[in-house]
Amino acid sequence: MNDDKFNINEDTLSVDLNEATLAVKENRFDQASKLLDIILKDNPDHIDTLYLASVSSRYLKKFDKSKEFIQRLLINAPDMGRAYQELAHINRDMGDEQKAISHYRQACELNPALISSWNSLYKYFIDNNNKPAADHALEQINKLKSLPGILLYIEQILNEGRLGLAENKCREFLKKNPTHTYAMSLLSEIANRLGYFDDAEFLLEKAVSFKPDDGDLRMKYVAILRKKQKFAKTIEQVNILCDKFPDNLTYQAQKASEIMQNGGHEEAIDLLEDILKKNPYNFSTFTSKGHAEKTLGRSEQAIQSYQAAYKIKQDHGEAFFSLSNLKTYSFSDSELNSMRNQVERLDLSLRDKAYFHFALAQGCEAIESYDEAFHHLEMGNKIKNDQSLYSIERMNQELQAQEDICNEDFFKRLGDGGYETKDPIFILGLPRAGSTLIEQILASHSMIDGTLELPNILSIAQSLRGDDIYGKLGNYPKSMESLSLKQRETYGRDFIEDTRMHRKEAPMFTDKMPNNFRHIGLINLIMPNAKIIDARRYPLDCCFSMFKQLFAQGQEFTYGLKEAGYYYKSYIKLMNHWDKVLPNKILRVNNEDVIEDLEGQVKRILSFLEVPFEHNCISFHETDRSVRTASSEQVRQPINKKGMGRWKPYAKHLKPLLESLDKDLLHPEDISLINS
Repeated sequence: MNDDKFNINEDTLSVDLNEATLAVKENRFDQASKLLDIILKDNPDHIDTLYLASVSSRYLKKFDKSKEFIQRLLINAPDMGRAYQELAHINRDMGDEQKAISHYRQACELNPALISSWNSLYKYFIDNNNKPAADHALEQINKLKSLPGILLYIEQILNEGRLGLAENKCREFLKKNPTHTYAMSLLSEIANRLGYFDDAEFLLEKAVSFKPDDGDLRMKYVAILRKKQKFAKTIEQVNILCDKFPDNLTYQAQKASEIMQNGGHEEAIDLLEDILKKNPYNFSTFTSKGHAEKTLGRSEQAIQSYQAAYKIKQDHGEAFFSLSNLKTYSFSDSELNSMRNQVERLDLSLRDKAYFHFALAQGCEAIESYDEAFHHLEMGNKIKNDQSLYSIERMNQELQAQEDICNEDFFKRLGDGGYETKDPIFILGLPRAGSTLIEQILASHSMIDGTLELPNILSIAQSLRGDDIYGKLGNYPKSMESLSLKQRETYGRDFIEDTRMHRKEAPMFTDKMPNNFRHIGLINLIMPNAKIIDARRYPLDCCFSMFKQLFAQGQEFTYGLKEAGYYYKSYIKLMNHWDKVLPNKILRVNNEDVIEDLEGQVKRILSFLEVPFEHNCISFHETDRSVRTASSEQVRQPINKKGMGRWKPYAKHLKPLLESLDKDLLHPEDISLINS
């Protein structure tokens, strides 16, 4: 949700809406409804007006009309927690408790600052003898009640995506209360959401210094340090937490998580097992243990851990999804039926609901129930898309800016420069395009370390973007034009030093962050000798595979067939541009070619990298290493064609994808299949 969805630009609208708002506050609902109806004639999609109209109609017991207003609102603002709260109030007043509870849950997930929803959930949990859930709700209620009114308001609008307004209000409060740690944490969250991680880190570091015994505050500090890849500091901070609160198993579990981020999966498993000895019913710890075991290639142990998690908590969607995400696990009929029952629960959280839908999609596909599988894919992606701020237009704008700025003249003017290193190998492109396979092949070579997806290039790009509190494009990539030779060299050297912690002893290493394709111009400026490999896959296979995958974070363009297709087309357009302005700098590797001629493609890749051929690269599936991506189990198997044409059983559902792709990239028979 964006600020502009709430802006009131016309003076008349502002006056009328203020009058209507006052009428609602004073319980003059008839008068309010008349005023709001007048506003809506000229502004039918105005968010605040629709919300107040629903509230007024509900108090007048015009429930059908109230629902109509909320449904119109949710079309324009599907992630607005207050709208779900209002929908819950409507269902409550109509006597449908189960629907009301479901919507209160949705409201709290989207906007955790809604006291009214938490109060309703607390009463429901108490009445149904769910003490853990009731305790959590009461904790949230007490926290929110303890806040100054202005901070509660800031929290609410922050969770509605009104970042500009939230920032202004927060800064005003901090001018008068400069050491208020909760306000500082709110401002850091705003900075975090806008991508200003340095600011977020600074604010949280300051807040922790003012209140060193606040565990929640320090946990937020750990989260931003992790995002910035400052793993040594994250470990330092979780150690402080564990020392201060030795009996807090949550902090111990966080320590295990941070150890895993540093590649210490064996150590993390030992720590998680210690936690389970103290609390054998901690389902989330079993899930974390499963993740560590999966990363190490211990599939059977991972399965046992995930199963243990869901046996403790049947609605723990992440455990079922994690089983499906192994790509090799087959659900039993009882597991499928259990998931079907869980996903229909009205009180299930959106997070768990999304997990169940994606898990069911995998399970239904395995039994060739393709229509049901697609239904679950649609529902799961809709949940994620409704919570996303992704915009096709904005992304196209960002990518077009790369073409406009980083043209042939740009590289001629800037000339040579940057840090002279041949260490990094960037494997980029789109998710699910075969980059993990290429990385596994290269990591099997004695001269190359596999370091997975590194966020460092994205962080450098963000640092060059400039101040931009409202989320506009800012100065990047134009800001690259003013980089001095020394700055370019420093950025390149810092990249090498900051990523060294992920390497072992090999002279070269991989970075397989797919979205780095957006920043090839930057990579070339700061490390002109870096090797770049474009991992590419047939559009229908690639886009549908993205649509099928629930990613841990980011990749929001995958939560719709249209969005995935347009992103693929934009990616091709930008890569064609890079080929033109940086000739012979990028090696394109088609996934289909690797599958058809593994040895030939391996030799071609190694030749491009200027390293000798090693047979280990052919037997890549035997390489013992940690793999964290969705393809972790697939790259531990010999090369196969299982992933090719997986979209075909779903062809009748894929017209939105077909319409968004460049037809010249597709086989004519595939176009006919979708259109038939």
